[in-house]
Amino acid sequence: MDVLFWQLVQRLSRGGYRIVRMSEQADEVWLESNHWRRPTLIRLVRADFDWSRSLRLDMEYTWQFVQQMRGWNFSKAGRVINVYVMVYPPVDDWEFLVAEPLPLSGMSDGVLHTLLLHSGNMGDVLLRLAEMTGVALRFEPPVETSDPFAAAERLKREVVREWRRRREEERRIFEYGKPMFTRLFIVVQVAMFLVLEWSGGSTNPDVLIHYGAKFNPLIEAGEWWRLLTPMFLHIGFLHLLTNTLALYYLGITVERLYGSLRFLFIYVTAGFFGALASFLFTPSLSAGASGAIFGLFGALLYFGTVYRHLFFRTMGMNVISLIIVNLLFGLLVPGIDNAGHIGGLVGGFLAASVVHLPKHTAWGRQAGALAAAVLLAAAGLWIGFR
Repeated sequence: MDVLFWQLVQRLSRGGYRIVRMSEQADEVWLESNHWRRPTLIRLVRADFDWSRSLRLDMEYTWQFVQQMRGWNFSKAGRVINVYVMVYPPVDDWEFLVAEPLPLSGMSDGVLHTLLLHSGNMGDVLLRLAEMTGVALRFEPPVETSDPFAAAERLKREVVREWRRRREEERRIFEYGKPMFTRLFIVVQVAMFLVLEWSGGSTNPDVLIHYGAKFNPLIEAGEWWRLLTPMFLHIGFLHLLTNTLALYYLGITVERLYGSLRFLFIYVTAGFFGALASFLFTPSLSAGASGAIFGLFGALLYFGTVYRHLFFRTMGMNVISLIIVNLLFGLLVPGIDNAGHIGGLVGGFLAASVVHLPKHTAWGRQAGALAAAVLLAAAGLWIGFR
């Protein structure tokens, strides 16, 4: 049964499930499915209970544990499958304990299924578990028939080694680049704010126009660089403070994910698209890094299309919530350039699609994103200048 236990862990981890927790004794393993909408959480336990009372107590522990781990990313599972791998079942009545799933309070449609797999019902329970998980599961007797303990230990080492390798790969994804340009852009926008204040005030329209704020009449007159320079200017200290904090936290994350050169392209492209959208839809004078910062949100959304499960397991819902809240805030509060925000969001997503992620290539997707970005920019410029 030790061999079967580790075979189940190995096949599930290769079939779209990720190990999220393992006990020190390695007799309890938690796995989570890659389905982000309604993930399935599996608990595999290698244990032998002589009496059903011990089984009931462990089931109650499992139910309480799932209820208390709401703060964990995998606690949002709509379905939990609790599987016991035993040599023999308890000697007294136990079937009634696992006959019906237990509801999980606070989780919509959340249930806790319990399966007791032992040497007498192996085929039936493996078939049911395969149907519930979508992974083909079967028991393969070890080649080392003379020493099953050695076979179990070999499987255990393989599983643990693969688990550690995957965790290291995920860690490296979030630590690819160093936030060099993030810090540089922060220094530049703070320096430009001081220049504006020294020259007459960052809220003075004449000063803003002089230093390159987005001003439609001058853009129409041919000063195209005003589609780039506004991202380095800010109107008032509060505007500078909020955008600097946003750039610091988002910029570090995006630059570590994409690397410095890709980050530079994403940030500048998003700033351009934000200013272009503002030029098309907002006649008022405007400045700020908000469009470029929304482009960083767009880059994180693109990351979510490549690593969907990793995205939703780490930052996904927070990113989506912040985008929605900020866009709603821009719609409800007057004076906020929501067109620039949306333009930056689209530009950042397209720019991230063009450069893609480090050590990855998707030439068809990248070429399509480049064509879409060029066509969208050309159409915007043509409409704006006409």
